[in-house]
Amino acid sequence: MRLRIKACLLAVASLMATATATFAEDYPTHSVRLLVGYATGGSPDIVARTIAQQLSEILKQPFVVENKPGASGTIAAAQTAKAAPDGYTIYIADVAQFGITPFMYKDLPFDPKTAFTPVALATGVPLALVANAKTGFKTLADLVRYAKANPGKLNYGSVGIGSAHHIAVEVLKHDAGIDMVHVPFKGASQYIPALLANDVQVALSGFTGSAPYVRTGQLNILGVTSAVRFPGAPDVPTIGETYRGYEFAPALGVMAPSGTPPEVVAKLSGAIKTALEVPQVKERLISLGLIPSWLSSRDYAEYMRRDMERYERAIQDLHIQLN
Repeated sequence: MRLRIKACLLAVASLMATATATFAEDYPTHSVRLLVGYATGGSPDIVARTIAQQLSEILKQPFVVENKPGASGTIAAAQTAKAAPDGYTIYIADVAQFGITPFMYKDLPFDPKTAFTPVALATGVPLALVANAKTGFKTLADLVRYAKANPGKLNYGSVGIGSAHHIAVEVLKHDAGIDMVHVPFKGASQYIPALLANDVQVALSGFTGSAPYVRTGQLNILGVTSAVRFPGAPDVPTIGETYRGYEFAPALGVMAPSGTPPEVVAKLSGAIKTALEVPQVKERLISLGLIPSWLSSRDYAEYMRRDMERYERAIQDLHIQLN
């Protein structure tokens, strides 16, 4: 009797494995939703649409981008977490949902550690530390030297309290031993004009947002927040070259609901890798201030774990909190 039961269980397991493999082989058989937690035009939206176009060609089914802006991207994340784990609802994730909001907001509608399956890292988003040219700062050393001699006399802008921009500058202040006054804005459309008017002297900005003003000589780039130099500006040093271990460059990747079959995740991840290797895709992303940076599901999960630890430590050690 026991042998019969065991044989039945083995048969069921074999059938399930075969069914899963067949499902993964056939995937996708219809359109896939790619959710974005922000409005159109920003880096997450650009990456989503660039990848979606390529995935549609590679996997022969439409990948449809849906923008679900609000609550620092957590609306899209929550919808993904609640979706069926079948690979037909995925989303573009960034540091806000995993490295910041879990440590600054209570009662999130999902557990960032258990609600998702990482699919692949897609791009890094290096931020440029820029200064109004009227300050005379041309290097990070210039900024630090002045700030040490004039504590509290420099203002820096960000896209809001608790944003990656805010946290990254606070860590820089700590590492450099300087004091600057934080002036939060609701977005780059507000703090860039303030920076150009010298109401704030320093800010972190995406390369595309600051490049026109760097070219006209209104802003100077002092450094970048990524671990490696940005390919589009190889002469600009990283901040980590001065302050070892400094790395606060938001990354964008693809997440699926927890429980998504590993075979489906692997197929999606491989397709994303192929998409990012297309020369025109690489060139487009770099031209928009992004670094194509594919990581597999496993490596992306490890990257996210380290990123969460980095931001949690910064938020707690520097007592960063919402007012």
